[in-house]
Amino acid sequence: MRLFRNAQGKARWLLVITWLYVLWSLAPVLLAVRISFNAGKSRSSFQPLSWKWYWGDPDRSVLHDPALQHAMVNSLKLAALTMLVTVPLGTAMAIGLHRWRGKMSTASNTLMLFPIITPEVVFGVALFMVFTQVYTNVPMGFPAQLLGHITFTMSFVVVIIRGRLTAIGGQYEEAARDLGATRTQAVRLVLIPLLGPAIFASLMVVFATSIDDFVISSWLATSAADETVPIKIYSAAKATSTPALNALATLMLLFTLVAVGLAGLALRAMNRRGGEEGGAAGGLAGLSG
Repeated sequence: MRLFRNAQGKARWLLVITWLYVLWSLAPVLLAVRISFNAGKSRSSFQPLSWKWYWGDPDRSVLHDPALQHAMVNSLKLAALTMLVTVPLGTAMAIGLHRWRGKMSTASNTLMLFPIITPEVVFGVALFMVFTQVYTNVPMGFPAQLLGHITFTMSFVVVIIRGRLTAIGGQYEEAARDLGATRTQAVRLVLIPLLGPAIFASLMVVFATSIDDFVISSWLATSAADETVPIKIYSAAKATSTPALNALATLMLLFTLVAVGLAGLALRAMNRRGGEEGGAAGGLAGLSG
């Protein structure tokens, strides 16, 4: 057993199990990425490396297949618009709920968790019934998909922002108000910068959730014009397909990794800056007190 323990007496087998799990989880993804570089049509065996299914094939590559391009554009557009609408609304809602002092505030916090804990298939069916039986003036397809994604991801933003608000506390706003700032200025110049890391985290969660969603998008789609990348992969994988689908999925994975990497760098920079500003704000709070 000494081989599995370090000098501090901590079990090394926990680290081994963790890395085995990571490798087991990444293996299917890496296999799918590798097959996207096959020179032939096989999706079950490795072939010589080629960029054929990215841009080499004049008809069926991602660069030249209009159906694959349309699915990619739909996914990116849907995720971008969902972020632009959901994060500002969710941030404002989180601030309002955090400051709500009433008998119904606890109930509202519980209701915010329902979209998160509700099975997505149930949520998708419910949205389908709402848009077909209640809000019939909302067109099915992309408009309904956008509203569905906004409805589903709003709770994630509220929960993340509220957690950050609880950690920040109210002393920084109180110090700003004591030093002459209006309520709006205190929120805009003090609270929002302190919420920067949580806002970036919310953007990434909404982007990843929206671009990866299949259930809601498929229930609210009406035709091939509304297909996103998950819908396209699901519908084409059952039929005879080429590694172009793997190439499409690899590109979407690359977009997600780049976005998360940039967000991580921004979060690190904002955390360093937030520490400096937080120290200054703490000093102001102490002086005003």
